[in-house]
Amino acid sequence: MRIGLYPGTFDPVTNGHMDIIGRAVKLVDRLVIGVAKNDDKGPLFSTGERVAMVQAEVAEIQADIVVQPFDTLLMHFAESLDANVIVRGLRAVADFEYEFQMTAMNQRLNDRIETVFLMADPRHQAIASRLVKEIARLDGAIDSFVSPAVARAVRAKVGVKA
Repeated sequence: MRIGLYPGTFDPVTNGHMDIIGRAVKLVDRLVIGVAKNDDKGPLFSTGERVAMVQAEVAEIQADIVVQPFDTLLMHFAESLDANVIVRGLRAVADFEYEFQMTAMNQRLNDRIETVFLMADPRHQAIASRLVKEIARLDGAIDSFVSPAVARAVRAKVGVKA
């Protein structure tokens, strides 16, 4: 069984994330979406809220998808899952530079787990969770970047009415 791991903070999960998830499930038998507990990033949503949000968003996808939080080194988490591949999304050159360095380090930690990059659909290349939160805080429209359910949750968290 080919197990893929798509790690991220998903704070919140965006249409760009969903595009990568929808394409990643075609490459593996099971996709584990690893929701990173990363307090250093100052998440808007708790880990539990982010896990529940991602679970709700992937519920309709006809594939073997598991959503699971993690707070360990990514490679240790991948090994605990018996993952064969780590899936990463790329939006721009800046993403590539960071991901290139991370992939090199992960390869040194475990050369049996490959990293696969999926280019973001051009419609979603500008979407970043950080920007979605900033736009919402300033009462801007985020509906084209996230699902209606996620938009409601973000607005509620930042105290902005729909």
